[in-house]
Amino acid sequence: MNPGIESLFFLLIFPGLLFSASVGILAGWVDRKVSARFQFRVGPPVLQNLNDILKLFGKETILPREGVPWLFVLAPVGSFAMLILVSAMVGMALFFGRGFGGDLIVVLYLLMLHSVMLFQGAASSGNVYASMGAGREIKLLIADELVFLLVCLTAVVKANFQLSLPAILTVQATGGALAGSLSGALALVLGVLCIQAKMALPPFHIAEAETELVEGPLMDYSGPLLGMWKLNQMVMYVVFPFLLILLFLGGFHLQGWGILWALLKYAAILVVMIIIKNTNPRLRIDTALAFFWKIAAPLALLALVLAILGV
Repeated sequence: MNPGIESLFFLLIFPGLLFSASVGILAGWVDRKVSARFQFRVGPPVLQNLNDILKLFGKETILPREGVPWLFVLAPVGSFAMLILVSAMVGMALFFGRGFGGDLIVVLYLLMLHSVMLFQGAASSGNVYASMGAGREIKLLIADELVFLLVCLTAVVKANFQLSLPAILTVQATGGALAGSLSGALALVLGVLCIQAKMALPPFHIAEAETELVEGPLMDYSGPLLGMWKLNQMVMYVVFPFLLILLFLGGFHLQGWGILWALLKYAAILVVMIIIKNTNPRLRIDTALAFFWKIAAPLALLALVLAILGV
């Protein structure tokens, strides 16, 4: 296959745009359905998320009069492009064993830029509630990013200081999943809490805080731009669990019973995220910062030290 056509296939079809969006929409429905059961409701039909996205893309986009229109529009588009690129990179490593040296650094950089884009989009709207949500978002990024970096660095140390995603998988193929060690298990638990914060899921949905800030950073978004933010959220249901599976659970082996085992890995992380979401109230921003800086960060540093010691 022509290299250019092959790259477009990876980016736009599988494991990029089409695959990650489809799986993300389905995972978002599972989230809503299970959350409804927690609340003794029936929940939405299976195609509800897709219908919501299509409805938003068919509506009018209203630009705030007091905002910065070009930045307001660029933020969701840029964030979407970054997440699709990350999904393609992580998916290529998981499904095809392909990557390049140091691609983990690129993945972490692009994931951080999603929060930056959300901050920029909210700040460019000129709305005081959106600006408050943007401020909370950037504070939460400063808090959870250190922990997430330490978590990923733990995997790098356990994988013989490999920064290549396929190389990390190769180490686990011969030595077992990194989560089988004390440092790896601790890092995996902290990683789940970090992605809970990065996806703004309860108890870390502080930036949106519907009862206080009326959707916060997304307050002024409508039409296709809001649909793009919602689609970003669903793509993250694929990107973050897949990244943790790659780093700590040995990736996917799609042969025979390995397909079922791959589905169970993904479902386990998704279910844990949903349980955390439905059993914890929203934290205050100062409480969340204190948790990440005073509890999660020292534990992540401990996991890194244990990894260096070979534990």
